Amino acid sequence: MNIRHPSSFTIGRLAAAAGVGIDTVRHYEREGLLTAPARSESGYRHYDLASATRLRFIRRARELGFSLDDIRDLLALSADGGHGTQGVRQRAEARLADVERRIAELRRVQRGLRKLVDACPGHGPLDRCPILAALGDKETP
Repeated sequence: MNIRHPSSFTIGRLAAAAGVGIDTVRHYEREGLLTAPARSESGYRHYDLASATRLRFIRRARELGFSLDDIRDLLALSADGGHGTQGVRQRAEARLADVERRIAELRRVQRGLRKLVDACPGHGPLDRCPILAALGDKETP
């Protein structure tokens, strides 16, 4: 067995190879993203190299913010033998649009917080705090 690329992984080695926790592997199995592995006579799960590749795919897609449903779709499209390229691009474009929308929202929040922080001297009575007043919907002095 090659240590670098074993032909069979225990759940712990699979998790380590993909950079996830064991509970994550089990979760993806329950969600149907990973197929149930073969078990040894002693009951240990034995995953193949394809499972390790698939698990890394899932982890990377999660890092990019894809939902589990999106990942199911991407996995199905990736098995489509070249016909799913347009669908993959559409899902990536939709994910990008969502990220851009969230970034715009975060920038709006940043501007609002910056105004509040800049308006606050950081001393004085609490009833004159512009941050608390803004959050409490009071008029700022």
